Formats: sequence, C-alpha cells, structure tokens
Amino acid sequence: MTISETREKVLSGETKLRDIVEHYIRQIEDQNPKVNAYVDTDFDAARTRAEEVQKKIDNGTSGKLAGVVMGIKDVISERGKKLTCASKMLESFESVYDATVIERLKNEDAILIGRLNMDEFAMGSANEYSNFGPVKNPHDPTKVPGGSSGGSAAAVAADMAMVTLGSDTGGSIRQPASYCGVVGLKPTYGRVSRYGLVAFASSFDCIGPLAHSVEDAARVLEVIAGFDEMDNTSSQIEKEDYVYAAQNPRKNIKIGVPDEFFGEGLDEEIKTGVNKVLEDLEADGAELVPVKLPHTKYGIATYYVLATAEASSNLARYDGIRYGHRADKDEMLDELKKEEKALKEQFEIAEGDAKVEIQEKLAKLDTPLIRLYKKSRTEGFGDEVKRRIMLGTYVLSAGYYDAYYGKAQKVRRLIQDDYKEAFKNVDVIVSPTAPTTAFELGSKQDDPIQMYLNDVYTISANLAGICGISVPVGTHSNGLPYGIQFVADSFQETKILNAGRLVELKLS
Repeated sequence: MTISETREKVLSGETKLRDIVEHYIRQIEDQNPKVNAYVDTDFDAARTRAEEVQKKIDNGTSGKLAGVVMGIKDVISERGKKLTCASKMLESFESVYDATVIERLKNEDAILIGRLNMDEFAMGSANEYSNFGPVKNPHDPTKVPGGSSGGSAAAVAADMAMVTLGSDTGGSIRQPASYCGVVGLKPTYGRVSRYGLVAFASSFDCIGPLAHSVEDAARVLEVIAGFDEMDNTSSQIEKEDYVYAAQNPRKNIKIGVPDEFFGEGLDEEIKTGVNKVLEDLEADGAELVPVKLPHTKYGIATYYVLATAEASSNLARYDGIRYGHRADKDEMLDELKKEEKALKEQFEIAEGDAKVEIQEKLAKLDTPLIRLYKKSRTEGFGDEVKRRIMLGTYVLSAGYYDAYYGKAQKVRRLIQDDYKEAFKNVDVIVSPTAPTTAFELGSKQDDPIQMYLNDVYTISANLAGICGISVPVGTHSNGLPYGIQFVADSFQETKILNAGRLVELKLS
C-alpha cells in the first residue's frame, strides 16, 4: 500500500500497526536471503516502536509518517546501530548519534526496521562492491540492482520496506530506482541535511527517498527537507508543498528534450518507450521543447576527477588509529622486521652500486606507524574504493592539480550554466534514467569504465546541484524495468514531482 492508504487504514483502526510491521518482517525473512538487501535488522525494536506509535495513533497525536516502515542505507548514522558503509574498514563501528534525517523521521513516527546494503562507501554503480556481498535484483537475481543504493531500491522492489532512504552522489538513487522499477528522488544539493551522512564527495552527496510512488517520495521528502544548522551547506530557502504537487499535477508543463541524452549508447527499446511517454504527455497538454546541454558530454570525466578528489580527502581520516579497522600490530611489526633483516643480509654480500641501492631502501623503510597506516588501509578498503582514492590523490597532486582538478571545476561551472540557460525556457528536462536495463552480476567488474558509463544521464544533475527523479516507465523485452528521469532547477522539487506524477497517471 501507499503511505496515504496505509495511514488511512491505521488511523481508522481498520489495520493495526503491529500487523503492518509483521508483514514486512515476514517479507524480509522470506526475500532477503535471495536479494541480500538488508545487512542488519532489529525486529524487536520495530515491534516495540510499533506499539509506541500505535498508542499515539489511538490518542490522535501521531506524526505524518505513522505506519510507514522504512529501511535506511548503511551510510546514514542511526544511534545505537552499526554504521559500516558496507566496508571492512568500519565493520565494528557503531553510531553514537542520529543523522538529522533520522531524527526527523522518528519525530514523525516512522518505523525503521533495518540497515540496507550498498556499494562500499557509496562508490559503485552495481552494488557489487560491498563487504556483505552483492545485492541481487528482485526482478532477476542474475542481474545487478544498480548502485550505490542498490539495497535501498531492491528492498522497495521486493516489498521489504514501504520506503527507504538512499544517497545520491552521481546517480546512486535514480539509477538503481530505474533498474529495480521504483521511484527514486534526488533533492537539490542543500535541500536535505547531510549531517550524519558519511561523506563520499561532500559537494555532491544528497540523501533522498526511494518509494513505490511519486506521492510516497513526496511525503518522505516533506519530512526530511529543510534547513539544518548542523549542516553548513544546508539551504535556508523555504521548502514547498511537495505532497500537493504530487497530488495535483498540472498538465501544461514545458519539457526540455536534449539531443545529448537520446543519442549513441542508448538502448533502442528504452529510447522508444521514453519517446512514447513523451508523445502521450504532449497529447495531454505538455509542450516538448528542444534544449541544448553542450557540456554534458564532459560530465563523466568531470565527475570522476572531482568526486574522486573529494573521496581521497574524505577517506584520509580512516587510518586505523582513531577508529576503523586496524591491522594486527604484532603481525605488522614482524613483517617490518623481516624486511629489514632481509635488506641487511643483502647489504652484507652486495658490492658497489648494489650496496648503495640497498642502503637507500633501508633508509626509506617504513616506520612502524607508517606501516600500520598502510596495512590498515590496505586490509580495510576494497578494490573500488582504493581505485578512487588513488585517482583522487593523483588529480590533487602537485603538478596535476591545475591540469585536472582545476580544469574540472571550470567544466562543472559550464555544465551548471548550460542547465541555467535551458531552465529559462522549460520547467523540467527529460532523459532516460540509464542507457540500459540492469546488467549481469560480475559483467563489468573487470572494466570499471563501462560501469561508470551507466551514470551518463544522472551525473550532470549532481554536477549542477539540481534536483532529479526517476519514475518507472516500462518493461523491456528482457523482462527488466527501466525509468524516465526528470530534472528541474535548484529547489524546484515540485516540478519534478509534478512531471513524475503525470507519467504515473499516463501509465496507470
């Protein structure tokens, strides 16, 4: 059921909240072994919380999300729960405070039932890079669910939660929403507080909902959006009535159609399906307007320079000293002593230049502290995280900063300007959410560039800091869902909710 249907039944007394919670517990017990969306659950706490909220319902004092059972991506801080970011680096870390979004959900009586799988530190487009193993697409377990919020999308698609929270750095809510056939909403940067969200790329990261319907996404956004003094990037611009926008869509909207997002690399069936929906919207009163986004072709390159640079900086704090995985000290010291002994033995029998070379190696041998850093990070981080740290460190290094990082920041501004110019003439801009449907598990692990290209239509919205939504629009001949994406100017979430709801009405 939708949130409004659930609340109607619960508030009328037709359904008890404990029965709703038990439904989701049964679903998780049945589906999660197949899908691997949840990495941690607390059914007893959910049952207790249901009883507490039921009393408030009976007293007429319940919040806006009373009756809503939610899962939370394991990158958002929740007091007393593990916060692992699906990484060995944080496998035993427990959060000591609630993120602002969690606090706001609890204040409106949402019931949080578990923590959701993800790509490690939110780095990936397939949810295969997880310390807990890959999430599987509920529509076909041989396919990926998308990433990094694959667990969040799969949980909704498999009816293991009514709504979930994910995070979106370059499409990590919208792309898995498309692959799993659910609604995924990325708010404007600064619209939802990032306080309590473990940082991947601080100037890109956004928290947003994944849901069965546009209205459900709007109801959650209404609760979690708004200024937060704990987040110095939080905007003080007043939020709008998101639920009203989803419930009362106007048909005469102007939809920008960029050629750049309908060209080479797009699956023909997806292209045909998206164009058919646009034709139907046009017949119903929408105006289709050609727009140009000339710099979006540089989006992926720009994103992977800037996002990895920020990741390199943000992940430097995981050193095995203050918190996070720490390598075995005795093992590390033994390893270091063996290296030193071997070099000294070589030095004794070496002659000439070889002796000098070995002496230099001895001089450069790690101190115990440096070796502890190296070994802890080597053991704690997975391959994709290491890849991005290395790339980010490279583009920030002396001699390359201006050539890569500085230039990418300039291109980012050009992409922002492209959107600002386009939004002078249209309400929203449309594209497919992803160029293909979900791909085979393991098929792109040896070719990360191909994996990165799956975010080609979503990344530019993060670069520009604008809002976007993915709505299911059809089923491919291969049996897998795909989505349509609408983006709107900063803090214009009502416009994407409006457009998304029109699509739902056309397909219902």
